[in-house]
Amino acid sequence: MWRSFFLELGIYCFLLGVECLAIDKAVLTPSSEVTPAAFASRVAPVYREVTPPEWAPWSLMSAGAVVVLYSFTIPKKIQG
Repeated sequence: MWRSFFLELGIYCFLLGVECLAIDKAVLTPSSEVTPAAFASRVAPVYREVTPPEWAPWSLMSAGAVVVLYSFTIPKKIQG
C-alpha cells in the first residue's frame, strides 16, 4: 500500500512540475452555481490568476522523480 501511495505521489508531483513548465499563468474562474444572493446583486465574477514561481517546475519535477525512485526501493510486502 505504501509503495503505490509514494509512486502515485511522485508521479503527481512530476506531472504538476511539467504543467508548471508549460504554462505562464492559470486563470481560475468561480463556480457556475447561481445563488439567490449572487443573482440579486449582479456583481461581476472575480477571476483569480495563479502564476507559478520560476523555481516551481524544476523543483516539482526533481522531487517527483526522487519520490518515484524511492517508491521502487520500498518492499512489496512488509514482513511482520
